[in-house]
Amino acid sequence: MEIQMDKAKRIHELGLQELLNTGLSVHDAKSLQIELKEAIDRTTSSSPVELWRDITSRRLLKPSFPHSLHRLIYNAVYADYDASIHGPPLYWFPSEHLPSPDYCPPVYQSIDTMTNILFSSGTTGDPKAIPWTQIAPIRCAGDSWAHMNIQPGDVFCWPTNLGWVMGPILLYSSFLCGATLALYHGSPLGHGFGKFIQDAGVTTLGTVPSIVKTWKSTRCMEGLDWTKIKLFASTGEASNVDDDLWLSSRAYYKPIIECCGGTELASSYIQGNLLQPQAFGAFSSASMTTGFLILDEHGVPYADEEPCVGEVGLFSLYMGATDRLLNADNEEIYFKGMPIYNGMKLRRHGDIIKRTIGGYFVVQGRADDTMNLGGIKTSSIEIERVCDNADVSIMETAAVSASPAIGGPELLAVFVVLKKGFTAEPENLKMIFSKAIQRNLNPLFKVSFVKIVPEFPRTASNKLLRRVLRDQLKEELRTRSRI
Repeated sequence: MEIQMDKAKRIHELGLQELLNTGLSVHDAKSLQIELKEAIDRTTSSSPVELWRDITSRRLLKPSFPHSLHRLIYNAVYADYDASIHGPPLYWFPSEHLPSPDYCPPVYQSIDTMTNILFSSGTTGDPKAIPWTQIAPIRCAGDSWAHMNIQPGDVFCWPTNLGWVMGPILLYSSFLCGATLALYHGSPLGHGFGKFIQDAGVTTLGTVPSIVKTWKSTRCMEGLDWTKIKLFASTGEASNVDDDLWLSSRAYYKPIIECCGGTELASSYIQGNLLQPQAFGAFSSASMTTGFLILDEHGVPYADEEPCVGEVGLFSLYMGATDRLLNADNEEIYFKGMPIYNGMKLRRHGDIIKRTIGGYFVVQGRADDTMNLGGIKTSSIEIERVCDNADVSIMETAAVSASPAIGGPELLAVFVVLKKGFTAEPENLKMIFSKAIQRNLNPLFKVSFVKIVPEFPRTASNKLLRRVLRDQLKEELRTRSRI
């Protein structure tokens, strides 16, 4: 979701009726109106980020208030904000830095001793068998300490399993940093999980964007007290700005630390952190000890701080990254064909990332998911972000493309999961999606196929398997070519 600054009412223009229209009670609306006026009078600077900081630090927007109210106030504060000049609108500011534990009992082993074997998610190909060594747990705990301030006294919870990279990261981070590990036996998609978060006093809650989307659409987390949470984290998929706004509001706008990495890295290469202002759905820095470049289509690095979009190239000296695979050639998969920078061969990861004005990063999807539509390259993520907000009936979308069996330009297909209780016609959605994409991305793009499905194929870690959907599209195109 893109914040529509030009259409939002300014904060000082909001009246009682606008607050009531969101579903707020008369009593709460009158109280909030007074508090907002005091906040405006109190903020000597005309900067919207200072006003938003004042509103959130004083907890004027309660988690129990309707999400539409949170969105109304957020948009109103930033109504005059020029994101093209200042970068993404900020929603959280650094708090006091807390000291970290200074002692960890040593375990004496050779650094290359294998601790466990993990398999990659297999979203783009056959899963790779990746051995972790003694250095991987240290990297896991180091990232969690440095970027999320995990320490003794914290209660850490993240819906995951030991077959996904987040399982070992959660275990190692909790135990090496001295935090309590909170484990819930059951599905994280319902009210029971939310009550567990409340009753266990969870202070750091990790999420996956598709899980948050379900919480928001089903309203299953209403009536819960999550005010002990001091930090959210998110990984596995690209985040939606509006879903992040909703999640953060459940705990008085605590920060959401975005994490993006890989099983073969034993960590994230890019993250948010608690020492920089954060923006929804964006990353603020490379992770600790990590260096990377953004490469153009010719493998040439963009200049530091230059706004750009390209494939990421990691510095090969990377703490915790695997140097071997048990069922594939590590050199061929991660290094073959990569450019050399300052005498060092870069490591392939496969993500397309965007560096914004202001220095924030947004993941644009995998290089494998890049489409060529009418000679213009775009990513599945960009298409999906537009389609997700194109119609009220949409729960989520997945965009893939393929060339017809007889050859020709790639055709765009959008797979759709509808919200519970909604119905829609594929042809109608095709028209809606095409208009939205042409309006927001490129007037030359159009949707060729729309297919409504009950759910998307996913890995055990809940990652979307676009390659399975792409295979379905190719089979559909082959079938049509025979008719």
